[in-house]
Amino acid sequence: MKQKKINTPTLKTERLILRKFAKFDLKALFNILSDEKINEYLPWIKIENIEEAEFFLKERFLDYYNLENAFRYAVCLKEDNIPIGYVWLSNDSSHDLGYGLRSDYWNKGIISEAALKIVELLSKTNIGYITATHDINNPASGKIMEKIGMTYKYSYVEQWMPRTKK
Repeated sequence: MKQKKINTPTLKTERLILRKFAKFDLKALFNILSDEKINEYLPWIKIENIEEAEFFLKERFLDYYNLENAFRYAVCLKEDNIPIGYVWLSNDSSHDLGYGLRSDYWNKGIISEAALKIVELLSKTNIGYITATHDINNPASGKIMEKIGMTYKYSYVEQWMPRTKK
């Protein structure tokens, strides 16, 4: 079955708007990516300046919006529609789910709510599965995976050190 063209359609939940990032979201994305707590368990170094955030915005979001199929979301509260996090699905065969949320919004079910809505959308496509990984020292990320219906399959030792900045 051929995948119908679908690229990050706007979705809404009770509390959230899930939408494409736009150039005007640069400051909000910088606030997400420069949050040291978020980046502790991610495979990249904390963003240090607005230029790095601009590159990340283009490379990880805006460029994907030119593809036939992509799922790259800004997670915004309905009250102000300003990004406080993101959820994305890789465009390779792993269909790897990734997410990040400003630490001042942790433990409120926001990413679980956003990811559930995206999984609901994915169930209407020919994407038959998604994958995700989390750092063993970040069990809260694993709880999100459980809440959206994922099941544990295996553990592995990372073969590379994802970040070093001196």
